[in-house]
Amino acid sequence: DTMMMGADYYQTEAEIASNLAEGKVPIGVGKNTKILNCIIDKNAKIGKDVIIANKDKVEEADRPLEGFYIRSGIMVVLKNATIPDGTII
Repeated sequence: DTMMMGADYYQTEAEIASNLAEGKVPIGVGKNTKILNCIIDKNAKIGKDVIIANKDKVEEADRPLEGFYIRSGIMVVLKNATIPDGTII
């Protein structure tokens, strides 16, 4: 029930390791992350141990500074957004 748009570019293993060492989130979805009923736009960076599930059943929300919207109860992670490790939405 999730659609992921992909990425315009990909990071090498060395770039990913460097980002992780600096505490940055690499492109893609981190380990132990759970995503339900969501559209993920291109180049999104979703950290490890994140839960994107609209746990509060919100129908509409605008949170562009946090990297997402909710439309008709569906989570939308914005293009180039970064969702930090451990975030619960």
